[in-house]
Amino acid sequence: MKEIILIKNGELVLKGLNKSTFESMLIKTIRRRLRDLGKVSVKSAQSTIYIEPVDDEFDFEEAISRVSKIFGIAAFSRCAALNKDMDEILSVVADYVRPALQGVKTFKVIAKRSDKAFPLKSPEIAAQVGGAILSAMPYLRVDVKNPDIIVSVEIRDYAAYIHAGQLHGAGGLPVGSSGKATILISGGIDSPVAAYTMAKRGLTLNAVHFASPPYTGPLAEKKVKTLLQKVAQYSGDIRLAIVPFTEIQEAIADNCKEEYFTLIMRRMMMRIAESLAIASGSKALITGESLGQVASQTLPAIGVTDIVTRELPVLRPLIGMDKEEIIVISRKIDTFETSVLPYEDCCTVFTPRHPRTRPTIEECAEAESAFDFAPLIEKAISETVYSRITRDGEVI
Repeated sequence: MKEIILIKNGELVLKGLNKSTFESMLIKTIRRRLRDLGKVSVKSAQSTIYIEPVDDEFDFEEAISRVSKIFGIAAFSRCAALNKDMDEILSVVADYVRPALQGVKTFKVIAKRSDKAFPLKSPEIAAQVGGAILSAMPYLRVDVKNPDIIVSVEIRDYAAYIHAGQLHGAGGLPVGSSGKATILISGGIDSPVAAYTMAKRGLTLNAVHFASPPYTGPLAEKKVKTLLQKVAQYSGDIRLAIVPFTEIQEAIADNCKEEYFTLIMRRMMMRIAESLAIASGSKALITGESLGQVASQTLPAIGVTDIVTRELPVLRPLIGMDKEEIIVISRKIDTFETSVLPYEDCCTVFTPRHPRTRPTIEECAEAESAFDFAPLIEKAISETVYSRITRDGEVI
């Protein structure tokens, strides 16, 4: 008996004339994510993507895990692929679905016959398969209205497929289908969630992190790379730029009013991030800001940082979420425990005692004018270090 994975597309079915383009991108992503697991065939037919191992060396269990994290997949099923022969189907079905039926009391069989040449109609297939399961597991009963689990039999062009229950996919759109954007990544809870959320909407991710040694150490940098590695499980590889930010922060502390420290720092970050993003081909910046969460995320504060980005829009996917909603997602994608490790990032090093919460653009511009930051910005950009973060680690 051969096992395969059947993929059900999500939003892709709504793409009309562009559907084939999105589906092609999804298939390429699946092939890329599975290529180191062994030989595998990935093809599309009848609005379904088939993942079929070509040899016995293929790591099927790991493939299931990876497929669950690929954006663009609404649901998928682990299936037995059989000849389109009713005797073979009846001889296999009970043993194959038995593990899925452990601990349940009721089930229902749904049969779909897209191959109209098959001699039995869908209700007849369902009845015979249900009878085979009841014969093998007489403690079960059929409930057609509210079953604990649904057993599916699909008679398609290539074969007959049996599966019990669908697994949830990651949803969203295939990565890359919406272009490329750059996330400003810190070591906190919010920015990895923002990165995940926008990758789910089809964006390829680059990342920018600001490091301030000796105020921030190598553990803080390692923390950020670990967070991106977890996001990369879903988004694919992420190009990371680490910007040396110490001189700029010290210049802010030495020359600007304390209440404006964070605001001016963020304005410098946005300028640098935009420059790096444009150079990398990104069409937007992404931040993890949530309205009103901290002093620098009030509406006026967001306004004075946005004003310095001249060419790219700033996407804030978490802007209307509260902290608990963000934490739920961070736990789902396994970034929470890393995010709460006690390694300071540069945003917390020079925090003012009484930050300005209702700044104006004019006030910030005046506070910033106390020093010429342009040479330091150029220097920081020129000294930026790049690497690629994969699901398995970092590639320099």
